[in-house]
Amino acid sequence: MKNRGEPANDGDYLTTREAAELLGVALRTAQLWVEAGTLRAWKTAGGHRRITRESVNALLARQTAAKSGAPEVAVANRAYHVLVVDDDAFMREILVSTIRSWNLPLTVSSAEDGFAALLHIGGTRTDLLLADLVMPGMDGYRMIRYLRAMPEARLIDIIAISAKDPEEVARDGLLPSDVPLLGKPVDFELLEGLVAQRMAVRR
Repeated sequence: MKNRGEPANDGDYLTTREAAELLGVALRTAQLWVEAGTLRAWKTAGGHRRITRESVNALLARQTAAKSGAPEVAVANRAYHVLVVDDDAFMREILVSTIRSWNLPLTVSSAEDGFAALLHIGGTRTDLLLADLVMPGMDGYRMIRYLRAMPEARLIDIIAISAKDPEEVARDGLLPSDVPLLGKPVDFELLEGLVAQRMAVRR
């Protein structure tokens, strides 16, 4: 007899390793996606994690759609790639358009929340994450924590942005000390300098 909540059909679920192989990511990344709620899963009576095939297929579809809808992905492996994460569509557009206007050899893409950002990073090489700290669902703090645990993401540079007072952010103690924080409205001259500095280190 199956446990309550288990799929009725064995073909409805995958092991974490099988899901990782299908998604083309490291095993640890798949585990983190489960913990973050990006992949739906349950545990057997023996404590083994099983991931629903439906949620894996949904992520595969999103990966395919993202690649087909973003012409910059084709060159992402040859240029410094920046990912902008902000739940405010207007702010995302300002950040993306401004960064693209700089005379720097880079490409830019965007994500509307932490879940979408982790999915993007799991499938596309990213060099710099520019992330808002206050977002619904998965906020910037939690996203950065998961990101730091992803094998593929250990070399990604991170710059945080927030309308919160820097002293309040410091009191929260949730932002890693090596992550610079920019306020809102964003000082784009300062941001450009930070990005150029990090690009120079990568060369």
